[in-house]
Amino acid sequence: MVARIYRPAKTAMQSGKGKTQRWVLEYEPEVARTVEPLMGYTSSSDMKQQVRLYFETVEEAVACASRLGVAYRVEKPKDRIVRGASYSDNFRFDRSAPWTH
Repeated sequence: MVARIYRPAKTAMQSGKGKTQRWVLEYEPEVARTVEPLMGYTSSSDMKQQVRLYFETVEEAVACASRLGVAYRVEKPKDRIVRGASYSDNFRFDRSAPWTH
């Protein structure tokens, strides 16, 4: 049983940084999902996949995993690269590609 500690990325539907500042501890799946033959439902007998714990800092998440005796893996977040650009830069005279209609 291994837990994964990470900070979730911003979804494509978000313009802000909502729900990306907290750290998440969730368990890796131990049992593969199976397809029920009659109805075709996907199911799993692993109930720990439903557990998701939220923490303010990575240290709190690591302390909780250590206290529970769970092996864990910490994934460092990738910082967002923000390029500064303005609308008027699209019409600059010294652009490499000329602006056309």
